[in-house]
Amino acid sequence: MKPLKVAICGGGRTGHLNAILFKQLPDVQVSLLTHNPEVVEQHARQGSMQALLPDGSTLNARLDCVTGDARLAVEDADLVIITVPAHVRAQTLQAIAPHLSTEKPVYIGAIPGFCGFDWLAESTLADRPNLVIWGMKDVPHTAFDLKPGLSVKMGGGKSQLYVATHARESAASRQHLQQLLTRLYGPCVTMLDNYLEITLTPGNPIMHSSVIYGLIGPYGQWHRKIFPRPLCWWTECPELGAYFLERMDQESQDLCAVISQRLGVDLSSVKSLKQEIVEAYGDQIRDPSSMLSILRSNQAYNDILAPMVPADNRAGYVIERESRAFNEDVAYGLVLLVEMAKRFDLKVPYIEEVLNWSVSYMQGLRDSALDYFPRHWPRTA
Repeated sequence: MKPLKVAICGGGRTGHLNAILFKQLPDVQVSLLTHNPEVVEQHARQGSMQALLPDGSTLNARLDCVTGDARLAVEDADLVIITVPAHVRAQTLQAIAPHLSTEKPVYIGAIPGFCGFDWLAESTLADRPNLVIWGMKDVPHTAFDLKPGLSVKMGGGKSQLYVATHARESAASRQHLQQLLTRLYGPCVTMLDNYLEITLTPGNPIMHSSVIYGLIGPYGQWHRKIFPRPLCWWTECPELGAYFLERMDQESQDLCAVISQRLGVDLSSVKSLKQEIVEAYGDQIRDPSSMLSILRSNQAYNDILAPMVPADNRAGYVIERESRAFNEDVAYGLVLLVEMAKRFDLKVPYIEEVLNWSVSYMQGLRDSALDYFPRHWPRTA
């Protein structure tokens, strides 16, 4: 079998875990592009990284290349996977674009592919027809407790992985992409018909923002208070967070219904968040009766901490303003949902309330998905 050359751009939890899993497969070469010098140095010193599995076993892998040099990472790649946060995807694409092969198809995608990655990649790679743009709806596994360059813990895995390509891609490219991803992830890869099925799938943008709002928003138990200890995202989710999450999820579903009707796009695969989580994690959820019980009893979510940092000059912790929950999920997730709703004259008051508070907590937006969201959409759809 011809070696498959995979370049992973991003040295975080998802990047580490996917790289280790891929190296368990025959004839797969893996390079990791990271700007964390600690990861590069660890590779140079000892090379091997470890994934700690839920059953207590471990997987070890030595990657073929770990580097901060974009050319070395991607120059002969067949498949490129972007795992960096949405707010740094643009600079990542700009860094690697000059070094991608022009002699063969290169399949460049994001995991997860939300926040309109297809629009971003199109705007950056418009003059490169050999590049096939794709995205995966969600991460294949949760990952946490990263020790950069050394180890990462793997949480629960998805029973199905859903993938979409940019509308410009051919049927042949879609078929070959599915073959490549099946080689890496097994026969659980399903191709979606329209990239909007990923962009509109409810996920981190409404999950993380609603929980934070329920914790420290104007009606939250911890509003303007200090947490005495780090908090788990989901097993300690407040009732108010679950309340807002359910209503934001419904508004997201309303947006799907409007877009489906107006554009004639089948978005039936975009299910409610509650249904998505139950189907994805199955028996790992002890109590699927409500949104709150699902979040609190999903074993795949155990031990996943909220983004917190020590409070200034005080004992305890506060929610980190610079975390991905704001810079990615709000600036590139909620902002996009609200703008899409505006263009269809649809009211989404719960999402807007959480967005406006979040932007205030962030002390304003530096950049957002509006930087690449097509100005004339949906007329150009």
